[in-house]
Amino acid sequence: MLKEITAKSILRPHKKIDSWFLSSYAINLYRGCLHNCVYCDGRNEKYQVEGEFGKDISVKRNAIDLLKKELNPERKRKPFRNGFFMICGGISDSYQPFESQQKLCRQTLEILCQYKHPVHILTKSILVERDLDLLLKINQQQKAIVSFSFSSIDDKTSRLLEPGVPCPQERLACLKRIKAAGLICGIYLMPLIPFITDSYEMINQTLQKAKEIGVDFVVMSGLTLKTGRQKEYFLNFIKSSFPEYFSKYNQIYSDQNSWGAPSGDSLQAIEKIFVQLATKYDLPKRIPLKIFSPLLSKKEQVLITLEQLDYLIKLKGEKSPYGYAAYSLSKIDNRLKEISDQEFLSLKGVGPFTLKLIREIIVTGRCRYYEKFL
Repeated sequence: MLKEITAKSILRPHKKIDSWFLSSYAINLYRGCLHNCVYCDGRNEKYQVEGEFGKDISVKRNAIDLLKKELNPERKRKPFRNGFFMICGGISDSYQPFESQQKLCRQTLEILCQYKHPVHILTKSILVERDLDLLLKINQQQKAIVSFSFSSIDDKTSRLLEPGVPCPQERLACLKRIKAAGLICGIYLMPLIPFITDSYEMINQTLQKAKEIGVDFVVMSGLTLKTGRQKEYFLNFIKSSFPEYFSKYNQIYSDQNSWGAPSGDSLQAIEKIFVQLATKYDLPKRIPLKIFSPLLSKKEQVLITLEQLDYLIKLKGEKSPYGYAAYSLSKIDNRLKEISDQEFLSLKGVGPFTLKLIREIIVTGRCRYYEKFL
């Protein structure tokens, strides 16, 4: 069922640029999602999605008028921050079925194109190809990224996990066409579902296909189950469809944190496989610096690179000081070129080697140590 609601705002600024998606702003056009993925954390109570999740959708009827006002530079006291405008929602896909009628996403792209803002789209829908003309124009002006998310590329498994989504083979074919048209493309292998889509064979199939298509990066994450409606819904699905795994899920998702992350070493085992295969196929495990560096200041380039480096090193099971270094640098208002070596070295997480990396990024726009892990 489709319900119209009135939104107070459309453009949601992040506190800082997100190192997973390189976004500074998020744009949510719908509430709820007909894709009805069994693992979606949009079911969690904290998102306050009305109606039955997977069947009832709220469309923001004033979204386009509101966005025109929010993006109008004449109405804004401060300039927009660097980074991508992310068109997707944590609780909805902007290219879900109703978009074919509503065309809110296309109208949003027209406005972003008018004001020459960079765009990153994350979707499970092949409907995104409808707007390829606008995305190519945005890419000429600034930059546009189109990413598809998968839990696996196995059609049979996908029909169970993602009943309202085009099958993986359709998504891969669409991704191949978009990449061939000249856009930057990525795959978000998220979430990988324990015991179902996290095997070596399944991850290998996906990354092999990603390499064939020529995607620019592949990012992975494990399944989170937040206590409440999301966890209950998913465990009921497991009990009915994969009863042999039910007790294992109760075990690894017993000690809940606020993110609903699994306990024990289950995620580390998946990460080890992913790193091994991404290295085999020479696929970057984060959006590479060379893609986003033209959009960001030197300070932002350094912060994102250090954050990504911290993730990449920890992904291999090693300790890293670079998260501390990025946090310390984020608190400094000065331009990095104006900071002395002594001041850098006084910051938590910044040692002589980290200082060398920072200087390399500032001077050359590259970081060879980071590229090695990427």
